[in-house]
Amino acid sequence: MPESVPHKPRTVEKPWGHETIYAETDRYAGKVLFVAKGRRLSLQYHERKSETMYLLRGHVRMTVGPAADALRDVALRPGDAIDLPAGTVHRVEAIEDSEILETSTPELDDVIRLADDFGREGTSAP
Repeated sequence: MPESVPHKPRTVEKPWGHETIYAETDRYAGKVLFVAKGRRLSLQYHERKSETMYLLRGHVRMTVGPAADALRDVALRPGDAIDLPAGTVHRVEAIEDSEILETSTPELDDVIRLADDFGREGTSAP
């Protein structure tokens, strides 16, 4: 059995806030997303990556659906969670400063951006 040792999570700055990656293995990944009030992530989907988001604090609007032309908005409040299977089109928008716990499969670079407020459409750039 591998030895358990403390490690320092890594923080990646994003135009909408930042993400702290605290777990990254060949089986799963764990992040804390901080999304600043009024900011939103890309409208995106993942080909392989599945994720579950749990709103720790704040208030967000999730836009979700099976395709870009079949989306609906869902409000999340602290304590709410949402499952996003691979292929689900989604976007997070912070109504107020928000922290989200994200647990996912390990394919962190699997991002197809359909629309982005920061000019990153189609890329998997941070």
